[in-house]
Amino acid sequence: MGELWRRMSPRSWGRLFFGAQALAGAAWWIAVFVWPGIRTATLGSLDAPLVALLDIPLFVLGSALAAAGLRAAVWSTTGWTTLVAAGMALYATVTGAAGWGALLMAAAALGSIGAAVLVLTGRVPSEWLLRGPFRFRLAATARPVAHLSRTAVQILVFSAVFLVALPAVIVVAEHRWGLHVPFPVAVRIAGAVLFALAFALSMWSAASMSVQGEGTPLPSAMPRRLVVAGPYRFVRNPMAVGGIAQGVAVGLMAGSWLVVLYALCGSLVWNALVRPLEEADLEARFGADFRAYRDRVACWIPRRPRITV
Repeated sequence: MGELWRRMSPRSWGRLFFGAQALAGAAWWIAVFVWPGIRTATLGSLDAPLVALLDIPLFVLGSALAAAGLRAAVWSTTGWTTLVAAGMALYATVTGAAGWGALLMAAAALGSIGAAVLVLTGRVPSEWLLRGPFRFRLAATARPVAHLSRTAVQILVFSAVFLVALPAVIVVAEHRWGLHVPFPVAVRIAGAVLFALAFALSMWSAASMSVQGEGTPLPSAMPRRLVVAGPYRFVRNPMAVGGIAQGVAVGLMAGSWLVVLYALCGSLVWNALVRPLEEADLEARFGADFRAYRDRVACWIPRRPRITV
């Protein structure tokens, strides 16, 4: 079975998602008509039969046809799912009801878009991420203070968007949609401690990247030298570890399980899409030096030192 999973193509994975979505959609509609609590939590006061009249053929049957490889169904199902997700988010925000329906449809829309890309292109087009300001470019030769200044600006922008603005929107939606679960005070305190530690790691990593690597963490000004000192002695991606940990910490401090989930999902996206591109670029530029470093230092969790007798 494990060998079968490894040999599946990206297109097969996309079709598998649509198949699972068809089954999940059918099960959900059965639950809606059988259990009033499910209907209220996911549809609020919306007319279930009227919604089903459109959603069952366009979402459930459409997903089944997309799983069978029908390209027109891939387009129509993804479009319908995205439209419904936007509508449910608006409905839940205005009325304060059907929060679980809005959340589940948002997840379905994101999954459908990703699956559609796999089915329609037959691959994972991660290079789409490396366009415009995110295209890999070497940093210009400059004094360390210039690299430190650029890195500081990057950190401020990153923090404002990913650690303040987006979590704030998520927290508001979580409360408005009736999905909030109170966190104990001890969890919030632990979040503050985690944030301080993660922030210190990020600053240490940024300083090492700027001074020793002669560049910045962003692809638009990549380091000119391979950095293997500072926190890079312990893990290959301390900046990512620090950023993700800060996101989790923000969720803990805000008492928001959805922000914690958002940070963890971000780690999966970064590890699956961004890291392979970044490491391929490092290997192309630094060759055997990077390969030796990659073999010696773990990506996420520091390895135990080997004890020789």
